[in-house]
Amino acid sequence: MITHIWIAALIFLNQFIVPEHLEKHLEMVHKEKIIDRPTRSQFVLPVTGPPLVDNDRLNAYMDHLNSLVVSPAVNAKINASGGITPGRSGHRLYRRMFKDQFYASFYSGGTQPVHVPLIAVQPKVDSELLGQIRVQAIGRYATFFNPGNKSRANNITLALKAINNHVVFPGEIFSFNHVVGRRTKAKGYRTAKVIVRGEYSEGIGGGICQVSSTLFNAADRAGLHIVQRFSHSKHVSYVPPGRDATVSWYGPDFQFQNNYHQPILIRAHSSGSHLSFTLYSSDVINFKPKHVPAPAKKLPRQHEHR
Repeated sequence: MITHIWIAALIFLNQFIVPEHLEKHLEMVHKEKIIDRPTRSQFVLPVTGPPLVDNDRLNAYMDHLNSLVVSPAVNAKINASGGITPGRSGHRLYRRMFKDQFYASFYSGGTQPVHVPLIAVQPKVDSELLGQIRVQAIGRYATFFNPGNKSRANNITLALKAINNHVVFPGEIFSFNHVVGRRTKAKGYRTAKVIVRGEYSEGIGGGICQVSSTLFNAADRAGLHIVQRFSHSKHVSYVPPGRDATVSWYGPDFQFQNNYHQPILIRAHSSGSHLSFTLYSSDVINFKPKHVPAPAKKLPRQHEHR
């Protein structure tokens, strides 16, 4: 409403915006520092007549500006000692307020600074919620790997760390690729054996399919709805036949949906030669567990594949 009033009032002031003013900079100030100096011309509609702001360009600029000032909220998590580390609030661009300030500065014709307004963002998972959903174990699965294969063990550890403490809310779909992210050297992932079209090969992130396969069996055992799962083109020995879940950044994903009325907490753990997932929820959850075949108790010494 306020923005619409500004637009109506300031269109009248267009007579004071001369072409030279369009090349003047707008100063964006955050924490008492100028973080950006766009010119007015980059926001103007390409039409004749009085200069009008292109809303699409302004929205795109707000996306950019938000990337400069955003501070994501941090969820509460269970720490190494078993206690709860409280979450932390964050902030992002207050877009509606910024628009009002932007129009005022744009049509002023001068270099009136815009003090970038922020709005608080609360963590999705706070200490109270985490304390309530760490009570009831609803599904667990463990598999074994060769810790002597340092590259593969490293990749498994990184993927487990990315998933540990993740909370899936009722109706929400968990995506392995989305949560773990792209597996790259910059993130610390190493080259290890993978299966490509039924053959062994070398690839960044080899080993993470054991993580996704273990999580699949834990989620399936908990009675969660499996949305997307693909098997390898070659049998893997860390899970029974047909119980694997291959993943690839540009290919298959593993996804499950929380079909219960309570949030689900995912806890990931590795020690020695085994990795495990345990899914927790509140003590009032009405879950329906499934029977899932147990994995082999140990792996062949030569086992190194994805």
